Amino acid sequence: MSENYTDDSIRTLDWKEHIRLRPGMYIGKLGDGTSHDDGIYVLLKEVIDNSIDEFVMGNGKTIEVTIEENKVSVRDYGRGMPLGKVIDCVSKINTGAKYDSNAFKKSVGLNGVGSKAVNALSSWFMAQSIREGQTKIVEYQQGEILHDNPIVPSEGRQGTIISFVPDEDTFGKYRYLHEYVEEMLWNYVFLNNGLTIVFNGQKFQAKNGLLDLLERNMAGTETMIYPIIHFRDEDFECAFTHSNNTYNEEYYSFVNGQHTTQGGTHQLAFREAITKTIREFYNKDYDTADIRNSLVAAISIKIQEPVFESQTKTKLGSQLMEANGRSVRNFIGDIIKRQLDNYLHMNPETAEALHRKIMQSEKERKDMANIKKLAKESVKKASLHNKKLRDCRIHFNTNHEKRLETTLFITEGDSASGSITKSRDVQTQAVFSLKGKPLNSYGLSKKIVYENEEFNLLQAAMNIDESLENLRYNNVVIATDADVDGMHIRLLLLTFFLQFYPDLVRSGHVYILQTPLFRVRNKKETIYCYSDEERQAALRKLGTNPEITRFKGLGEISPDEFRFFIGSSMRLDPVILRRDVSIPEILEYYMGKNTPERQQFIINNLRLEEDLTEEKVKV
Repeated sequence: MSENYTDDSIRTLDWKEHIRLRPGMYIGKLGDGTSHDDGIYVLLKEVIDNSIDEFVMGNGKTIEVTIEENKVSVRDYGRGMPLGKVIDCVSKINTGAKYDSNAFKKSVGLNGVGSKAVNALSSWFMAQSIREGQTKIVEYQQGEILHDNPIVPSEGRQGTIISFVPDEDTFGKYRYLHEYVEEMLWNYVFLNNGLTIVFNGQKFQAKNGLLDLLERNMAGTETMIYPIIHFRDEDFECAFTHSNNTYNEEYYSFVNGQHTTQGGTHQLAFREAITKTIREFYNKDYDTADIRNSLVAAISIKIQEPVFESQTKTKLGSQLMEANGRSVRNFIGDIIKRQLDNYLHMNPETAEALHRKIMQSEKERKDMANIKKLAKESVKKASLHNKKLRDCRIHFNTNHEKRLETTLFITEGDSASGSITKSRDVQTQAVFSLKGKPLNSYGLSKKIVYENEEFNLLQAAMNIDESLENLRYNNVVIATDADVDGMHIRLLLLTFFLQFYPDLVRSGHVYILQTPLFRVRNKKETIYCYSDEERQAALRKLGTNPEITRFKGLGEISPDEFRFFIGSSMRLDPVILRRDVSIPEILEYYMGKNTPERQQFIINNLRLEEDLTEEKVKV
């Protein structure tokens, strides 16, 4: 083999080739837009981050974002890129002003990569800078310059305009879900007082920082055990309370405006400081779990030159970093100790409500101890990994590069689970097989999670009992038939998640698998159709007398065909929890007492097609 290893074997990739060849290094996973952390949202974030950095430095109070079909534009009113360096700023790796701490302090983007990755991964990319009465425009295609326009006079307001279309060669067929975009923009305005973002004509503004964030995300004061505690101190801000609607901790954490969805050093420091301060205030060594059970918190810190664990910046690294001359741990600990202790002394009603919550959690934990012990023994006896769960080899709570692709399919019936099991990617895809319809858990206590064998095995498979941080699969996919029974199973599973693990849904981990309703084929081509409209289009394409098969259930789809539906072209519908409706209201409507309104809703929303005439269908 050595004779083939020559000088010609060594190749140097230019900047755009490397990004296009290894996009995961720069934007995490690719995806089609159905997940909030898919690459197309990272592209948008990278561009907005640059505009946010301008705002933080005191330049421009408004950012305009438009998305029309797949074309994205971001316009800020900051200083504008230096006109002679526009090309360098958007197409030369490790180029930018953020290496100069005098130009950008406590910035999100420190690696000089963001806008270059957007450029390289776009089928069309345009950068325009308007500065001091002049403008410069450069257009690209997949990172290659199309038009390098000269500097010309301009009467436009100073700032930068970046427009791009993510490349279908990289992302395939994709779509921007406005719910995910809006969530991102809300976080930006919550973290930047005085900032206005206009998205497709809609204004996003906030006055009270993380207090507004928590109030919006908790969907109503009835879920709070006591009023939100809100601190701003130096470069740190936090807001927190305890909730009636969750059994686990829930965090919205940020570093320099970046949403660190996987937490990191700052989040660990906050958790530690809360526990220590509360123990000292009540002068009792309460168990950590009792203090933090159902805690909902938002935290934000600004650090000069933060170190993240990846280019996508979702977790602050564990390296010793400083905030205002102190370690992050000591900086946050000192603030929480001083501010929270003072607050509890000055607000005895809140202190009493918090104390009651801790004691209630302590009682529930002790009552549940024996039940959990029996539940764990039940899991072992059921031989979880041999019967109910066909596990994968890579999991979400590892550092493997494919962790974002990890998926758990929850399905019902031996034939359906068998087909998926035979078709799946054993590296990243697992299958959990339900035995009939699960219990309606609406209104039940968490005790049922451990006493009900189905729920007990499911939560053990996902590993979410103690904390969502231990979640073993990034994508939890409900895979049921597109009929009345399938819809019922979906609702029962969603009830279980919303009742006991709502942050699993809020964090964008839960999906519904779309499977084709029809197969249309002739001797040369096979087309799978997910709606009657797609079926009609397939008939027009394939001409006369093709064979049409109507799939009535997942069990009718062979393992060979399932490979097409759970592979790279898999279609998923994300379960998005609306912020303006509370979880109790949702569960009461869908899973409370049987009502004509709910019956009619289910009938109207079933994904069923009209029966086709026998001469057109072969089943």
